[in-house]
Amino acid sequence: MRRANTQLQMDRREEILAAAKSCFSRNGFHGTSMQEICAEARMSPGGLYRYFPSKEAIIAGIAEQDRADVAEKFQAIVDAPDFFAALALAARRYIVEESMDEVCLHTEIKAESRRNPEIAKIYAGIEQAVMTGMLNVLRAGVARGDIPPHINLEIAATMLMALVDGLYWRRAVDPAFDAETALPSLLEVTHFLLTGSGKQNITKELAGRTAAGE
Repeated sequence: MRRANTQLQMDRREEILAAAKSCFSRNGFHGTSMQEICAEARMSPGGLYRYFPSKEAIIAGIAEQDRADVAEKFQAIVDAPDFFAALALAARRYIVEESMDEVCLHTEIKAESRRNPEIAKIYAGIEQAVMTGMLNVLRAGVARGDIPPHINLEIAATMLMALVDGLYWRRAVDPAFDAETALPSLLEVTHFLLTGSGKQNITKELAGRTAAGE
């Protein structure tokens, strides 16, 4: 009986988080009330507050889900037989196939982290988890010989995170943006960052332009 009750509580918690995600994505963090989340989850305020006492607590619950999902996806890349093919599949999953609700939710959390210290702390934890997972993936790529050992992994990981953030934002604000069309360019930039392919020629070209006063 105790196991059944635990599972019921877990299921209810997941339902609340799903309802909150829909509300936050649709109306924004500030535009969503706890009462609206109750209505979306089809439960009383008293029931909701037993699980989550505030919207910030709900964001923390969403962050827990994200950390578990990110860890699983990164491990899949590490375990895959073809490193760059697995990385490309992961990029497609997050850049092209991610639902608009999820994209808008993540951009909303990022924006709110600039105003709300509690959300900022939660968001920093998400960012740290992603950076740690990304670095583990890249180190595995170096160990397998897919990434040259001279590549600065911290810089590469930071740049990749910035690229994904930018594409997420573009999807959220630009209805005309086609993520499918942008994906090949993202993969080319990723390959460049992780292999240094073409880096020497670009450096020489920039140096020549600087010397010529351009």
